[in-house]
Amino acid sequence: MYTTLIEAEALARELADSSPAANGNTPGWAILDCRFDLSQPEWGGSAYAAGHLPNALYAHLDRDLSGPRSPATGRHPLPAIARLAETFGRWGIDEKVQVVAYDQGNGAYAARLWWLLRWAGHLQVAVLNGGFAAWQQAGLPVETAPGTCEPRTFVPRPTQPQNISTAELERLLRDGALASGESMLVDARGADRFAGENETIDPVAGHIPGAHSHPFARNLDAQGRFLPASELRERWQATLGEHPAQHAIAMCGSGVTACHNLLALEIAGLSGARLYAGSWSEWIREGTRPVARGLSD
Repeated sequence: MYTTLIEAEALARELADSSPAANGNTPGWAILDCRFDLSQPEWGGSAYAAGHLPNALYAHLDRDLSGPRSPATGRHPLPAIARLAETFGRWGIDEKVQVVAYDQGNGAYAARLWWLLRWAGHLQVAVLNGGFAAWQQAGLPVETAPGTCEPRTFVPRPTQPQNISTAELERLLRDGALASGESMLVDARGADRFAGENETIDPVAGHIPGAHSHPFARNLDAQGRFLPASELRERWQATLGEHPAQHAIAMCGSGVTACHNLLALEIAGLSGARLYAGSWSEWIREGTRPVARGLSD
């Protein structure tokens, strides 16, 4: 069972060792293409049509991996768990299926699907390390025909709270939990966006008072692949300091790249952090919540 990462060569071997079913699907495996571009929301679907991993299905960030927006939500609110279960079942996922998610390279979008499945209680999910780029670099086969699958029944089995609401975060801030170290908010956006120096996506620049900066790019090597577990652990312990991982709350602009930090923590053996799914884009929605700027408060 793969629960964090899988390498391209290992995935190719696993798929080759599995006998295709009559409908062309590989029993026990579901491959999801999560390629996406925030500035061009339909780019990922076009890239999928031009070539994808054998029998992969396409997962659209806005339509499949997010719920509907409202005036009170961030840019990528969580889907309702019942709707998510329906989507997973349509993709041929049940408790017996190993899921592999990939995107164009660094895992920023694939990690969202990884977290959503774990949120729903499905641990047999891994991100393809290096994504589609790594698959191509390894010279592995690519297809253009849409993937197919036999729909299954996905039964969500969430085991513990893994996300935190804006109301809960407001309470933690009001009660001094962030200042005291009882909880630790970690922001995955780039340092310039965290500092409020270069905001090109959201209408307000800055960060939540008391948050710590840990850009998700720190989890990657020069090729866009996750660093070894030991190096990730060293980097994350430098950020966490004396805080246990269970005290950490991951956030970003809209709850997507925060999942990359949660995956990195899991790879590093530092489990238990939660997601603030609304993230910065929800925090600033009302215009009344406190905002800080600079790299430290």
